[in-house]
Amino acid sequence: MTTSLATLIRLRGIQNKTRKLFEGLNDIHYRLQYQHDLSPAGWYLGQAIFFENYWLHEVIQGNKQFTEDKSLFVADNCPIFQRGPRLPPLHKQIRDISEQQDNNDLLLLEKTTPLSQHYLFKDEYIENLIIQNYALNYESIYTVLNQIALKKHKRSSKNQPYTPSEQLKPQALIKNISHIKTGHYSVGGEWPYSFDNELPGHQIQLKDFFIANTPVSNAQYLLFIEDGGYNNKIFWCDSGWQWREKNNIQHPEYWAINDHGQWYGINHLGPFDLNNNDAVYGLSHFEASAFANWVGARLPHEHEWETAARLELIKSTTDAWEWCCNTLQPYQGFKAFPYTDRSQTEFNTEHFVLKGASHYTRPEIKRASFRNHHQAHHRHIFAGLRLVFD
Repeated sequence: MTTSLATLIRLRGIQNKTRKLFEGLNDIHYRLQYQHDLSPAGWYLGQAIFFENYWLHEVIQGNKQFTEDKSLFVADNCPIFQRGPRLPPLHKQIRDISEQQDNNDLLLLEKTTPLSQHYLFKDEYIENLIIQNYALNYESIYTVLNQIALKKHKRSSKNQPYTPSEQLKPQALIKNISHIKTGHYSVGGEWPYSFDNELPGHQIQLKDFFIANTPVSNAQYLLFIEDGGYNNKIFWCDSGWQWREKNNIQHPEYWAINDHGQWYGINHLGPFDLNNNDAVYGLSHFEASAFANWVGARLPHEHEWETAARLELIKSTTDAWEWCCNTLQPYQGFKAFPYTDRSQTEFNTEHFVLKGASHYTRPEIKRASFRNHHQAHHRHIFAGLRLVFD
């Protein structure tokens, strides 16, 4: 049985969109590492086609033509700082990837027995996994593009200052909240569209809580800054305070301030006006937790967030990733698939769960059950927060 036309269109679309992100980049931007926790943009592009070829050719057909060398695009085999210099030239990479994607799409369109009977093709599981891997890399590439713009602006801001047309003003927090009553609720994903760490779907019990209808806004976060939140140790955990002091953190990653004390944002297109009501992003888990402590609230557990989203009691869930209070742990009955060990390496006390999505997130992974996760100090991601009150 061939892959459905709808799925092929989805795959072709994200393949093209991912390559298109490199149209404005030169070979230097393509291979430089702009942030110590991020790979170069070109590595994410190469990893996406390596992932596609690994499953479609090596695993399903036993053909290692494209994946014999695992020293670059298997993350554990290559330190981040070594990835950029080892990338092939940009134009060659784009050309080779385009040819391989054409061949792979044709393979999926024309696959026949016995190839089509492989267990990974059941319910188009592997096609969906490949599409979602592209979605993850797509957002990672945009993260690099934002970092490129940030570094460029820091170099040019003295000679080319930015003046926002509308000044960001601090705003007090208004408790616009929804009540979730004590009870049993469903969480988790569904086959074949979910990653293994979202499975199995199951029931959980929650106690009464109140969750904010919207994420914390730019204006609300500015009040935290102006109230000295970054300089008051009482709001921070010990490791967060040490991190803040060591790195002299005083504002969100993608904010800047001009000589007139006016705040503005930086994204992949350059400087822009910060809207008072837009969700703040560019925050670490440390910063999100400090803000929640300052307010007298807390971050939600991922089950609380997911339940509120499923009940459609919260809004603006795709404006910024939202930090949760818990680390990524396996659900009872978890079974690693299709990898045998990938998820287990992330089940630890270092990776905190994030829920929702950002403006750069592809629709393929916008679902209530999706479990994004990062280390507490990561702020290059497009993450903000939503508050919970007990």
